Amino acid sequence: MEYFMKQLKWKKVIMYVLIFTLAYFFGGGIAILANAYEKDNAKEAGENWGLGFSTEGQPPTGNATVDELKQYDAYYIGDTNKKIIYITFDAGYENGYTTPILDALKKHNAPAAFFLVGNYLNTSPELVKRMVEEGHFVVNHTYNHPNMSKISSKDVFRKELEELEKAYEEITGQKMMKYYRPPQGIYSENNLKMAKELGYKTFFWSLAYVDWYNDKQPTREEAFKKLLGRIHPGAIVLLHSTSKTNAEILDELLTKWEEMGYTFGSIDELAIRGE
Repeated sequence: MEYFMKQLKWKKVIMYVLIFTLAYFFGGGIAILANAYEKDNAKEAGENWGLGFSTEGQPPTGNATVDELKQYDAYYIGDTNKKIIYITFDAGYENGYTTPILDALKKHNAPAAFFLVGNYLNTSPELVKRMVEEGHFVVNHTYNHPNMSKISSKDVFRKELEELEKAYEEITGQKMMKYYRPPQGIYSENNLKMAKELGYKTFFWSLAYVDWYNDKQPTREEAFKKLLGRIHPGAIVLLHSTSKTNAEILDELLTKWEEMGYTFGSIDELAIRGE
């Protein structure tokens, strides 16, 4: 037994020496392969849309480049040479703040896109009608708000989107534009491929802030610091219409953006131009 234990210890020593040697001489190559492997897995398994801001007032970088997204008819930013802002809202339910938000948008003649889920359409049809009547887009955030990147079946993927389209058509009598935003911004390459194959254009964003916790709303100062400091040409802005802070500051926020030389565009312009 003692002999075998000694042999085992020597084998472990040899193994550790080999690992150390490989790491020492080829560590960079191993790290590169590991990073590439992890990145590919993340794209397939699903990752959260994320942004990196290096300079205030300048466009951020995203998880994917404009060109990488374009092959899937997906967007996160408009023309960075034009001071145009594209305002979008996500909402899963109504809690009383959409009316002042719509009032502010109407005052500034600012079009917006509301990415809604089934619950919102079923419980707040009159607000949905008002959005449409006032020139806003009501578009697809899926019916049940699942992690879409986990759906491998194209039929199941389609059902999530088409159920919302059907609810919208029943309320408005109109066809819903095929514009889509993945719930929580979680996506995969397969996710983007299926959306494109089904005729959808996918919209991420280039500016957002933490505004979705109802019991921990940002202060006015915190909101302006992020939304004014990080605004940039071509910005697709993501806000939540369930935010008390957004409802309170939107009129002033739009005024300040206008004073900075920005105008407001519709995401339809991005989709038509294919930016």
